[in-house]
Amino acid sequence: MIKEIRRSIAMTVGLLGLLGCSGTAPANLGVHNGMLMGCPASPNCIASQTENQQQRIAPLSFTGDPTAAFSRLQQTLAGRKDTTLIESTPEYLRVEFRTTLFVDDGEFLLDREHQVIQVRSASRLGYSDLGKNRARMEELRRQFELSHKNRL
Repeated sequence: MIKEIRRSIAMTVGLLGLLGCSGTAPANLGVHNGMLMGCPASPNCIASQTENQQQRIAPLSFTGDPTAAFSRLQQTLAGRKDTTLIESTPEYLRVEFRTTLFVDDGEFLLDREHQVIQVRSASRLGYSDLGKNRARMEELRRQFELSHKNRL
C-alpha cells in the first residue's frame, strides 16, 4: 500500500514537472541592431544570422514585394495549429510554437534589401531539442514556398 502511494506521488510530481516545461520567453527576444538575438551554445536553437554552422539555417527567400512576402509568411503561420502569434510589426514577427509539453520561441525579421526573411527558433527549456526547431522551420519553409506557388 505504501509503495503504491509513493508511486502515485512520484508520478504526480513528475507530471506536474512536465506540465511546467513551457517556461517563460527570454526578455531579450526581438531585433537588436538590425538582427535577431544570437543562439546560446546549446543545440536547441537555430538561426539564419548565426556564424555557428551547426545552428545555422538558411533564411526564407522570396521574390517580388517584400510586404506581400511577409504577409504570406504571417498567413502561413496563422494556418498552423502549433503556432500562436505573440508580436507583430511590419518587419518582425514573434510566435510561440507548441508541442505536447514544450514551447519554443520563433522569430522572423524581414530583410527587404536582401529579399529574405531572417529566422530564429529556440527551445525555452532543456539542452537538446532533438532537431525539432530545425525540422519545424524546414516544414514552415516548404509551406511558405508552396503558398507562393499556389498564388501564381
